[in-house]
Order: sequence, then C-alpha cells, then structure tokens
Amino acid sequence: MSSPASEIELSIGGMTCASCAARIERKLNKLDGVQATVNYATEKARVSFPDSLTAEDLVKVVENTGYTAELPASPKADEQGEEADPTLPLRQRLITSILLSVPVIAMAMIPALQFEYWQWLSLTLAAPVVVWAAWPFHQAAWTNLRHGVATMDTLISLGVGAAFLWSLYALFLGTAGVPGMTHGFDLTVQRMSGAGNIYLEVAAGVTTFILAGRYFEARSKRRAGAALRALLELGAKDVAVLRDGREVRIGVDELRAGDRFVVRPGEKIATDGVVEEGSSAVDMSMITGESVPVEVTTGDGVVGATVNAGGRLVVRATRVGADTQLAQMAKLVEDAQNGKAEAQRLADRISAVFVPIVIALSVGTLAFWLGAGTGASAAFTAAVAVLIIACPCALGLATPTALLVGTGRGAQLGILIKGPEVLESTRRVDTVVLDKTGTVTTGQMSLAEVHAADGVDEEQLLRLAGALEHASEHPIARAIAAAAAERVGDLPEVEGFQNLEGLGVRGVVGEHAVLVGRARLLDEWSVRLGEDLATARKKAEEKGRTAVLVAWDGEARGVLVVADTVKPTSAEAIAGLRLLGLRPVLLTGDNEAVARSVAAEVGIDEVVAEVLPKDKVDVVKRLQGEGRVVAMVGDGVNDAAALAQADLGLAMGTGTDVAIEASDLTLVRGDLRAAVDAIRLARRTLGTIKGNLFWAFAYNVAALPLAALGLLNPMIAGAAMAFSSVFVVSNSLRLRGFRSANKDTV
Repeated sequence: MSSPASEIELSIGGMTCASCAARIERKLNKLDGVQATVNYATEKARVSFPDSLTAEDLVKVVENTGYTAELPASPKADEQGEEADPTLPLRQRLITSILLSVPVIAMAMIPALQFEYWQWLSLTLAAPVVVWAAWPFHQAAWTNLRHGVATMDTLISLGVGAAFLWSLYALFLGTAGVPGMTHGFDLTVQRMSGAGNIYLEVAAGVTTFILAGRYFEARSKRRAGAALRALLELGAKDVAVLRDGREVRIGVDELRAGDRFVVRPGEKIATDGVVEEGSSAVDMSMITGESVPVEVTTGDGVVGATVNAGGRLVVRATRVGADTQLAQMAKLVEDAQNGKAEAQRLADRISAVFVPIVIALSVGTLAFWLGAGTGASAAFTAAVAVLIIACPCALGLATPTALLVGTGRGAQLGILIKGPEVLESTRRVDTVVLDKTGTVTTGQMSLAEVHAADGVDEEQLLRLAGALEHASEHPIARAIAAAAAERVGDLPEVEGFQNLEGLGVRGVVGEHAVLVGRARLLDEWSVRLGEDLATARKKAEEKGRTAVLVAWDGEARGVLVVADTVKPTSAEAIAGLRLLGLRPVLLTGDNEAVARSVAAEVGIDEVVAEVLPKDKVDVVKRLQGEGRVVAMVGDGVNDAAALAQADLGLAMGTGTDVAIEASDLTLVRGDLRAAVDAIRLARRTLGTIKGNLFWAFAYNVAALPLAALGLLNPMIAGAAMAFSSVFVVSNSLRLRGFRSANKDTV
C-alpha cells in the first residue's frame, strides 16, 4: 500500500444524515493508500492520499456515491463577498410548505370547512408541497436506493409519495372526486376498497413537520465551522512595517519572516516574533489562559494576536501565516472537530431497521390479498395503508418540539443548546474538566489583600499607591487604582510620574516621594522591607499571587496583593456537579501554586496546571483514553480546541466568540452554576426526545397490523396521527416546568 503523501480538505454537499457521512468515508477509505474522515456537522472531508491519486479522483468517488465534492474556496474568495446562507433554500421550502399545508390539514380535520369541491382545492395546495418542498427527501431516497440502503428519507419519501399517489387514484379513478365528498366519522373497523379516501393532509403535513426539523438542525449545524473563522479573525488586519527607517502600513498577509514592525500600546501584535526594541506588558491570556500580563523586553518572544498593554515595541517577525501559534490553534480546533464522531440521529438508527420491515410488510400485504382473491383495489388499499400509517407524522415533531421547548427554557436560565446531536453525550458524561481563568475565577485582576506596616494607616497606603498607579496603563496598576478609588474616594494628583520598565512606578504625591512596584525597585533605592511585610509578600507568592510593594519617604509602608479572584458561586457549582455524579478536574495554563490554591478554595481534588492549548487537548484525549466521557468548561481562545475535542463542550458566554462557537452548550450568564443546570436540562431534553421518538413509532407500529389486515379506515388513521402528534407536543411542553437548582434563578 502506498503511503499518504498529500492531504486536502473537500467540501461535501448533499448529506442529509450522519449515515451519509459514514457512507462517503467508507467509499474513500476503500481506495488504496487513502485515509479519510468525513464530518457531517462541518460538511468537510479531510483526506490523505498517495501520489498515484489526484484530488479529481477523490471528487469523482464522492460524486459516484451520490454526493457533491469540491475544494473549499480560498479565504480571499470568501472575503470578496458575503457567504451565501446554505439554509436559505430549506427555509424557502419550509415557509412555502407551511403556507400551503395549513389549509389542507384544516379542511381534512374540520368537517365544517369541507365545502362542495374542497378535495380539489386540497390537491391544488398539496401538490407543490409534495413535489417541490419534499424534493430533497425524494432525491435522498433515490440516492439511498441506488446504494441499497434505507434511511429516514426513504420512509418519508415512500410515505408522502404513497399518500399523494393514492389520493390521485381516489380522486381521478375512485369516488373521492365527486362533489360534496366528505371524510366521515365512522370508527368501525372493516375492510374497504379505499377508493373514496384521500390522504393529502398526511402528505402535506409530514413534509412540513420534517422540513421544520431539518431546518432547525441545519441552522445549528451551520455554526460548526464558525469557531475556525472566529479564531482567524482574532489576528491583526494590518501592520506598521519599518522600511528604510519609515513606517509603512501593509496587510498582515503581506508580512514576511524577517520583517521588522511596530506595535503601539493597545494594538494587537501582528504575528509571532522577537522583540528588538522596547519593553512592555503583553496580555497573553488568549494563548496561555493566565490573567497576569507577561513582561517582555529585548530578545523575548511574542505571539501574534496577543495585545500590547504597555509601551512601544519593535518586533522582528519569525513566523507568519500558517506557521503562527494562532494558526496552529485554529488547526487544533479543526482537528478536534473532525475527530469527534457525530452522534448518529436517533430517528435514522431506528429507521435503518424500521424502513425495510415496513416495505417488506407492505409488499407482503399486497401479495397476500392478491393471492386471497379480494381484488386489486382492496389489496392496494391495504398495502398503501401500511406505508401511510408507517410514515410517522409525529416523528417530524419529536425532536424539534422537545429541542424548541428545552432550548427556550434554557435561554431563560442562561443556557444555549446548539442542537439535538449534542444531547446524547450529557447522559454519559462522568468527568468535567474546568478551565480556571474566567470560568472558576473572574478572569480579571483585583486587589485581594492589603498589608500595611505597623503605624501606617491602610487608607493612606491605598490613597498614595492608588494615585501613582492611576497614572499607569499596566493591568495590575489598574486593579490597584480601581480598588483604591472604590475604598477611599477621589485620588490625589501625581507630580513627576515616571514609569520604570519592568520594575514599577515612582512619583510625588502631596509631600511624599512614592515608589510602587517589585522588590528590585525598592532594592535600587536602598529601601529595606520589614519582617512582617516580607512574610506577607512570601505568603502571597507561595499562593501564586502578585505582591506589589509600596514605599514612601525612604521606608517600606505596605504590600498590596493582586490576584485573579474566585467567583463567589464556583464552590456551590462544584458541589452541584459532584451531585450529578461528575468528577471535577481543574485545568489551567497558570502556575501550580495558583491552581492548587484555587482548587482547594472551591473543592476540587484533581489539578493539571501549566499547560499550553495543545496540552489541554492532550489532557482531554488522555482522559478519554482512560474510558471517561469528558465535559469541558472554558471561556478563552486557549480552550477552544479542548472544547471541540471534549465529548461535551460548555463555554462561558462571558468568554471569547471562539470558545462559544467551538462548544456544544453556552452558559450565557458566566455563572458556573449554570453548567449544573445545563447538564440537567440537556439530560431531561434528551429523555423527552427519546420518549417522543418511542411514542411516534409506537402509534404507527400498533396500527400496522390493522392496516395490513385491510381494516384501517381514514378516520382511525387520521385520529392516530393527530393523537400521536398532540401527545408528542404535550410531552415536549412539560420541559417548560424545568427549574434551576439555584435559588436565585427563575
């Protein structure tokens, strides 16, 4: 076998369910030397293939399987115009189907509306629904037939087609077309020819219900690739490059390795590089997850898309384009999405067995009654009745109604569920991996402790330090200034302010010469730290917190401890997750001391610290390799790949768009307790969907023997269909009664 030499990604069209993706994957992998994975959610196939094959060969295999395949458009092509909404044709079919089906169903169900020629108006309205709106089902059924398989589309197409064709027979060749024909209310079970019965409301109604389900599914599925687009949009769009000593603005895509570029305070760093001039604090939280900005100076490496929070930098580009850390993170997310097996739709799993049985039963019924000599009309009536009653009207409502009610209730509680395919994981999840920064903690630096030296007034300490830090742009300085302003009110003016890069700040506040910063700053000014302040500093640093020293008039006056604080609801949320049978694991890019301190505060035993984005994915994979079903809760770009890799991804809505798009569930409020409610609600919604699917099929299966015996009249068929639909909707509406476990939530 040839070894794979090239890799491409194909955009696949025409898939209607997860079994379509599996079929394409099998066909591609049959080729010598080919390794392919097909993702139904993103509609992409990633294929490794040997030099003996071309991309055109792969496209041809996919097309011969009954689907379309093409190379994805380049990013530049996407930028030239807005991407067409792939759900638009489905939405048009759905709207048209609703407008035409409602009167058809109303006339069939309400005898008062059955005027003299109502059946012909029903035919006029139902025909476009059955032929045009239901065309995707007929097309998919034909594709399935050519490959000898049966899916939900096969059953829908057969049922809708049988109901419509029999109605045509009854209208044109039977007695259903006579003026004044009505659907009676005779509930007696008796054999009949069926020549006076029409099933147009079944054909139109089933089409509408199934289209509604497919539309909601397609709309949520479309978002699956948005995480990658959001990641790539995080980078800078243009950059100031130094050319012959002058700054020239160019697009980031024109940047080359070796170019020198300028990054001003507040700007994003354009690409990975090394600092050649200047020093600053860089907000690296999107890459590392650590809330404390990283001090960089000449010779230090910086990462593209991170934010320069301090001084002016001149950076030499070392990696551009696909080689940058941001691009590698995007690839991590994509690999995780492609690697995650999509949950096979429950309806397709059932229909894989149900459809062949129904078809065999219909053919057997026809053959039996023809052999019994009851006449062709009665035999065909019984055979078609089997197909009609087997077409599950309620099945089209089973998933979308439960999901609609469940997601609506979830939205009220601050939980967004992306689609039905994510729910199966919630029942099996046994381990929940929690990102620290922004998930368990607030993700923002704040003043945690104030230690004043003996004889020093705490308010004065905060007033002088806060005034000096107020003049600085450093995130730690902003945290101190904000806390000082909140506790002591207006801050005094500063004279002679000086920012000492990498050390701290100095200036004159009132009559005092004040220093605020690191221990090295005090050492340079020969200021000795007292024993009590040295102990406070040591304890803070042992917990992984940042200790800021304050001195004035030649003496050390206090220690201000700055940290990313734990959210007040996190401990309660961890206890709630444990009650659901989940094992919490704290996962962070922060240092071990900080992670252990936070874990102890909220009640987590297992901690994995000092990990990079790729390591986060590896940790999730390791847990999955141990046989665990993993849920991941995160909020940052650095969590996106792990969220996609996990069996269930939950993103904090207060986090980045990338994390939200890569997740399965979004917690709008940013309160970790919502994760407990999210898993409870998702499990309840999944249980409702399974119950709906059972009853949707149960009514049909129960009526199949009557249909096969030729004893099913239109009233019983209509009543069974209507009752099963009402039951499914009523069962779904019970989800509105779901209550949050949190007392302060509606």
